[in-house]
Amino acid sequence: MERLDKILASQGIGTRSEVRKMIWAGRVTVDGVPCKYIDRKLEPSEHDIAVSGVSVCYKKHLYIMMNKPKGVVSASNDSHVETVVDILPPDLRRKGLFPVGRLDKDTTGLLIITDDGAFAHAVTSPGKKVYKTYRVTLDAPLTEEDIRALSDGAVIDGGEQCLPAQVAVLDGEHFIYQIRIREGKYHQIKRMAQSVGRSVTQLERTAVGSLLLDRSLVCGEARELRQEEMSLPLLETPSLL
Repeated sequence: MERLDKILASQGIGTRSEVRKMIWAGRVTVDGVPCKYIDRKLEPSEHDIAVSGVSVCYKKHLYIMMNKPKGVVSASNDSHVETVVDILPPDLRRKGLFPVGRLDKDTTGLLIITDDGAFAHAVTSPGKKVYKTYRVTLDAPLTEEDIRALSDGAVIDGGEQCLPAQVAVLDGEHFIYQIRIREGKYHQIKRMAQSVGRSVTQLERTAVGSLLLDRSLVCGEARELRQEEMSLPLLETPSLL
């Protein structure tokens, strides 16, 4: 059971003070009857709540897929630069959203944004070892020895040992590789490349577990995850592309 004003605010209808004004003005109905009590407690899934005649489709949590563009940071808010939450379309904005994990400012690709902390923990917890898949363009080709070193677990700067990675060649002529890792060290893919004397010129995340980036989303676009995507076993990983 939740207060009516809290229910409306949680769905992005407005701030708590804004929705209270809507309720007091008689713009909010519950099962077709105007309700002017901001503290009325309801089970939102069991009632038809409407604002100015438009039904509110209640969702306890939002799960959003974004094709992250370059130049924005993976954060909920930042006083100096634009964040991934800032660029969400108005219909997907609501209080409490945050990115699940992080992508570097200059990295593009699949980013999940949600307000469900338990879900985020299941995806990012080191103990879960969910694979993240990247399309990596380098400044020079990897040798077989380089690929073995990354696959066995690269030793990055400072002597830090990485878990074994999965590496496959996507386009040998243009030095494009697919790399999968089960952890999220700071700038890990870039540091792994540096450990074998290479530099990353372009980096895109293409999958988180079995969830694939929707290629119909151009950089900067976002949409809710579909029901079938929410049903995917995120802890499972498809074979290398």
